[in-house]
Amino acid sequence: MMEVEKTRVLVVDDESVLAGVVANYLDRAGFATRLSGDGLEAVELVDEWAPAVVLLDLGLPGLDGIEVCRRIRRSSDCYIIMLTARDDEDDKLSGLAAGADDYVTKPFSVREVVARVEAVMRRPRPGVRQDRRVLGELTVDPESRSVWVAGEPVDLTRTEFDLLLALSARPGSALTRRELMDEVWGEHWVGDSHIVDVHIGNLRRKLGDPADPRLVLTVRGVGYKLGVGA
Repeated sequence: MMEVEKTRVLVVDDESVLAGVVANYLDRAGFATRLSGDGLEAVELVDEWAPAVVLLDLGLPGLDGIEVCRRIRRSSDCYIIMLTARDDEDDKLSGLAAGADDYVTKPFSVREVVARVEAVMRRPRPGVRQDRRVLGELTVDPESRSVWVAGEPVDLTRTEFDLLLALSARPGSALTRRELMDEVWGEHWVGDSHIVDVHIGNLRRKLGDPADPRLVLTVRGVGYKLGVGA
């Protein structure tokens, strides 16, 4: 019988005891894990080992978690979940802006961390072939997970692409933050809906749509929609 390869998770935290506990729970949940307490080593491990998920502490010594996140994003679209003891909103926003997909604030339940990893791995993957979606100058290809604006390719993170995919499935329709959270993070995800706003801001910037949005529009008091004929 062919053995199914386990999903790889890299745990990056200089608190070795805590990292070991998290890795142990992930191992028991069926994941393959590796540990790193050093930012530069973590970046190298992502390149060499190609994990599907990185659990990344922001409070690393030397090369901090924000910079590690930026460097990982240069070469990988793996899911990045921040682990942080910082309760400062600015730190969370900085991490999300650097390319993280989600965050968990310490102290946390290890079971919650495992649940977050399982949740991101349940995100829809291309299965039944879906046609390209062409909306004015915006083109979204669900099959290859590619995006173009006016014929120019746009490099998005998985979360940014998943948000755009959800919006482009119903162009012109307003989707609430809760609906977008359910689509992208899963119905059982528990967190601040502000995470949607941060990723939408990143998405707009990459689409060249930040100051006077024409593509991703805000629906006041509701959420967001994709402009028809954008």
